[in-house]
Amino acid sequence: MAVSHKGAISFGLVHIPVALYTATQDNDIHFNQLHKEDHSRIRYKKTCAHCGKEISSADIVKGFEYDKDQYVVLTNEELEKIKTEKDKTLQILHFTDLSSIRPIYYDKTYHVVPEAGGEKAFALLRQTMRDENKVAIAKTVMGTKETLLAIMPTEEGLLIETLFFHDEIKDIPKEYSKPEVNEAELGIAKQLIAAMDKPFDPSLYHDEYQQRIKALIADKIAGKAIVAAKDEKPGNVIDLMDALKKSVEQAGKKPRTARARKTS
Repeated sequence: MAVSHKGAISFGLVHIPVALYTATQDNDIHFNQLHKEDHSRIRYKKTCAHCGKEISSADIVKGFEYDKDQYVVLTNEELEKIKTEKDKTLQILHFTDLSSIRPIYYDKTYHVVPEAGGEKAFALLRQTMRDENKVAIAKTVMGTKETLLAIMPTEEGLLIETLFFHDEIKDIPKEYSKPEVNEAELGIAKQLIAAMDKPFDPSLYHDEYQQRIKALIADKIAGKAIVAAKDEKPGNVIDLMDALKKSVEQAGKKPRTARARKTS
């Protein structure tokens, strides 16, 4: 697996050399774009808007448009020159509770692996954070972007979540009404949640739509007729309380009371 980023976790005066590896992968089926008439691949070429010539990657540089059709060119060497030592490290700013980070700030997950010589300090940081039930907030520069990070201890090691900055988070697009709910509705809704409550086991969940796409592709290759999927139409329930009660019945188990759950 290729390394996504290398640096050192800066923890006070302690520096822990680490490598970051992407923790997720794309398993989706991807389609090629074809010409409708003869099913030939559609190709995209990079061309110069001025002379019309096709351009290779070696002939491309970074440019910032500071005025209409006016660009300043920046080289990779120049971008590296302005990085400080702090930019090159994963500098821990402070520690906090995981619950204080709103999920909307999470972006991408990385596995953190210590480099040679950093194993002991890495283990110490991980164990201390687990014992204190804390996560670390850090910053670093990845490529040409300063990135906010959350460093999280796990049973196996450390994970890093890249975080959006506050000014990158959009507000709710529009206001909506927030009607009051009564005690009866709240009570039956809690019963429904209790009836559907069970531990999260990620191995139980699969991308069923991707499986149907694979089956569709196999059927098309085999020349089989494509049959439309059967719709699972919801029941014609209009009243909210009626819908909640029927949902509790469909959950198929009698919910425990809050007192019973606390006792257990």
